[in-house]
Amino acid sequence: MGRLVALAALALLALGVGSTGSDAAPRCVPTRADSLGPYYEPGAPVRSKVGTGYVLRGRVLTTGCRPIRRARIELWLVNPRGRYDDAHRATMFARADGSYRFQSNRPVAYESRPPHIHVRVTARGFRTLVTQHYPRGARTSATFNLVLVRS
Repeated sequence: MGRLVALAALALLALGVGSTGSDAAPRCVPTRADSLGPYYEPGAPVRSKVGTGYVLRGRVLTTGCRPIRRARIELWLVNPRGRYDDAHRATMFARADGSYRFQSNRPVAYESRPPHIHVRVTARGFRTLVTQHYPRGARTSATFNLVLVRS
């Protein structure tokens, strides 16, 4: 039983959930910011699919690990030929439980950049988060939680 508890604690830490004490509320670690890049364009269509072959999912959360409903999530990546285009841009909104699911082509490397998906998240009362998701290996899906900081 003790080993099971230890494994559960390690799993929570791996997800970015930690505690500062036995009576402390859970704490989610803010998502690391990354560069916006030169190819951001506002006003992408509302959609959750811009291709097939890769699924990015997760939740938009506060640092207290509470969901942020209706957070605006903008995503963009290069097409399979390594070029940015409007067909590979999307805007979506987190569900009531903070969850989102985005389907695209598997990100590819271009110029000197590794494969990645740009992400910009906005929500009332929180700082705008600009980050990037970097797929690992040949995986076809990933979980990427987006933890925002109050403004």
